[in-house]
Amino acid sequence: MLVIVPYLVQHPGSEVSEVARLFDVPVDQLRRDLDLLFMSGLPPYGPGDLIEVDVDEDDRIWISMAAHFARPLRLSRSEALALYLRGTELLGTAGLPDAPALASALDKLRTSLGPETLGDAEGIETADPGAPIEALEPIRGSARDRRRVRVDYFAHSSGEWSSRVIDPEEVFVALGHWYVAAWDVTIDAERLFRVDRIRRVEPTGERFSARGLEGAGRSLYTPGEEDVSVRLRLAPAARWIAEYYATTDEHERADGSLDITLPSRTLGWVAKLLLRMGDDATVLEPPELTAQVVALARSTLDRYKG
Repeated sequence: MLVIVPYLVQHPGSEVSEVARLFDVPVDQLRRDLDLLFMSGLPPYGPGDLIEVDVDEDDRIWISMAAHFARPLRLSRSEALALYLRGTELLGTAGLPDAPALASALDKLRTSLGPETLGDAEGIETADPGAPIEALEPIRGSARDRRRVRVDYFAHSSGEWSSRVIDPEEVFVALGHWYVAAWDVTIDAERLFRVDRIRRVEPTGERFSARGLEGAGRSLYTPGEEDVSVRLRLAPAARWIAEYYATTDEHERADGSLDITLPSRTLGWVAKLLLRMGDDATVLEPPELTAQVVALARSTLDRYKG
């Protein structure tokens, strides 16, 4: 709605169906958002500070008490710099449909900020997006048309390929990768798949009804009943784990270390992660994870010697 409201202020009397089409929002969702808009406004949120919304009998939208949305958005220098850095990171994502428009906007933002504000960030270059992701467009199309598909997927946790039947709902970018939030029909549960790990997308000929799975902004891990709770102690050099992965029960220690719980369906990938971290991460529980890390370290050393 942050984008739609300024448009409605500048185009009073716009039809509901036209606004929904223009911003690619379902009509029902737009109506629900408009019903909540009257609770928005400026501090101190008195009767004269809240937005007024009216949808007339001709299905046209009229908004008042929202003149502040008609003014151009003013960013502070720190906000503009954060936007520039995030946009530069996003520009390196393979398969980004609006990459040319984003590149143009970043050029203008860079010029506006100037070298003094940018500082060291001025030398940051966009990462090479690499090879195109073949499964991206088929997955996008299936999500848009609500088509059930069969995919071959490589699970990093197990290191194996498997065939899944999924209902793809939301496709989004996070941390430089494309993800699809989907209902895994095979196991009858919600799952999150990295699109670059999908090798084949084959329509089943069936359609599905959306379940309202969350897309952009969600946690990149979906907890399940079969999860194992891994308790770790992270030295300062390993605290990034708590920011990168979905963790719970965080406890700050006086020495700067951090105790966390990392939910996981399998211990194999956690063992690989801990092997990389060395002494910066300690297993508190379960004890069998420590044994897996030791065994993995020995097998890795044996391969190296061989």
